[in-house]
Amino acid sequence: MSTPSPARLLVVDDEPDLRTLYELTLLREGYEIDSAGCVAEALEHLRAHSYGAVITDMKLPDGNGLELLRWLEQAGRSEKALVITAFGSAENAVEALKAGAYDYLTKPVDLRQFRLVVGSALGRVSSEAAPTPAAAPRAAPAAAASRLVGESEAMRAVRALIEKVARSMAPVLVQGESGTGKELVARAIHAQGARAAARFVAVNCGAIPENLLEAEFFGYRKGAFTGANEDREGFFQAADGGTLFLDEIGDLPLAMQSKLLRVIQERSVRPVGAVAEAPVNVRILSATHKDLAAEVAAGRFRQDLFYRLNVIQIRVPPLRERLEDLGLIAERVLSRIAQDAGVSPTPRLTPQALQTLARYAFPGNVRELENLLHRALALSGGEWMDAADLGLPDALLDTPLDESRGESQFGRLDGPLAGPAPVDGLCLPETLPSDLAAYLDDVERAILLRALEQHRFNRTAAAASLGLSLRQIRYRMARLDISAGEA
Repeated sequence: MSTPSPARLLVVDDEPDLRTLYELTLLREGYEIDSAGCVAEALEHLRAHSYGAVITDMKLPDGNGLELLRWLEQAGRSEKALVITAFGSAENAVEALKAGAYDYLTKPVDLRQFRLVVGSALGRVSSEAAPTPAAAPRAAPAAAASRLVGESEAMRAVRALIEKVARSMAPVLVQGESGTGKELVARAIHAQGARAAARFVAVNCGAIPENLLEAEFFGYRKGAFTGANEDREGFFQAADGGTLFLDEIGDLPLAMQSKLLRVIQERSVRPVGAVAEAPVNVRILSATHKDLAAEVAAGRFRQDLFYRLNVIQIRVPPLRERLEDLGLIAERVLSRIAQDAGVSPTPRLTPQALQTLARYAFPGNVRELENLLHRALALSGGEWMDAADLGLPDALLDTPLDESRGESQFGRLDGPLAGPAPVDGLCLPETLPSDLAAYLDDVERAILLRALEQHRFNRTAAAASLGLSLRQIRYRMARLDISAGEA
């Protein structure tokens, strides 16, 4: 069996002593090394050879490392770029990641971290970072990307961005309303990147009591506090070598934000009760339904942490902005829940059911659609699901339907789920309204006010009487400008 040739690397730094240090460190790891002291010399090497990775200082005598990154991008080269920046130069690090760098290191460079980052870029796991048998890595679900269903322009853009950012170590902030699939986006980034075989650790930041945050994130040593009967690793240690997904990052209190920022900058953690820090090699992905820029302006979120996390932002569109995907999403969701429930064949939605869904705002997005279809599956009991099985009152349906074309304003809704047209009649007012949207708003407002009055403006009770959740009635009250005590 032939031995694979060692990876060839290019090291670019204008300081001879540092360049020699990097070269010796990498030679001991078994790599072949070329070196350069400026941009022009580095470009000569790149035009003559291909490399596994390019390691470059940011500041060079005739330019900077970003020029090399741009050249690699424009030339369509496959080399991973690692950028070395001056200590505390967060702006340079962020700029490098946005320009396509795989990762960055700050001076003075920690050589152990240097070896780990280079190995990670080349898909090689260093022995000092290899997991123990008891902590064997778990592959991220390959189904994550396949569950991001939709052929709308918005979802095509999301998938394209996932594919691009998966190749780097750049922090990604996934922005979107509750129920849009932010964790699926994060899992897809992990599954398509170099860390796919390592752990994906998902953390709901808003679900952890504030007094436990530090211990949960960084771990603790035996005896560190009452109840600490043994050493325990935290989320960062559990994700070492893989990806840490911080869901609802906007819910972290300010004190914990400061500690998280330090870990991201230093790439090391100190467990509660420990005296020394330990390096960690973790890619950070985060998500929030909040407007973090507004949270920063309000003093509830640290600007420097926002700057670190928001290197690349992926916005997951709400379902109401991509209702052309509704039929495909509903088909996929129905297939999955029917299989889980042991129902065969999978029921299909009638055209009127699809049209009804398209007229609903879906404040809970895809998660709400899934819950709604779960309920409809239980109620329908047949091969077809009709509009009545969905349980959506007419007052909740805000989007007018162009019946002459069989379309909603979001496009045609026939397709793989379409079945026989239902024959149910419609109850119309004697005089057709000239502004249907305003008319429906007035109807919905009257129904909501009547329900609220009957339940003495107890929103939970009023919502339940209409088959709504508390979140749904709040959303509708806000949209229709109904105050809690309005008569």
